[in-house]
Amino acid sequence: MSDARRLLLIDDEVDLLDILTDAFEIAGFTVVTANDGRSAMSCLQEGTRFDVVISDMAMPGGISGIDVAREATVLHPGACVILASGHPRAELPPLPDRVRYLPKPYRVSQLLQTIDARD
Repeated sequence: MSDARRLLLIDDEVDLLDILTDAFEIAGFTVVTANDGRSAMSCLQEGTRFDVVISDMAMPGGISGIDVAREATVLHPGACVILASGHPRAELPPLPDRVRYLPKPYRVSQLLQTIDARD
């Protein structure tokens, strides 16, 4: 499936990664996962092109979802970058430009709509 969109999915909840990976693969994406910010940064920097990057805001290891999103917008300027959080948007620090926010809990259909939304 060479024309599949490539998606980087970052969350420290392994069960959620598994469920979302299955859903995105069914939707036609090629999915790469990372369970912390450090692993996500490595994925972003290794040269693979990502069309979509979805990250949880809070992660272990000292690298936040905002750090990942900032790096993703620089290294993958055409990618749709989405940050998800269980905290209300008003309680979060400013997001990098072009980064979309999705409140948790969410449905897979909401994620897909956010990916396809036009700014």
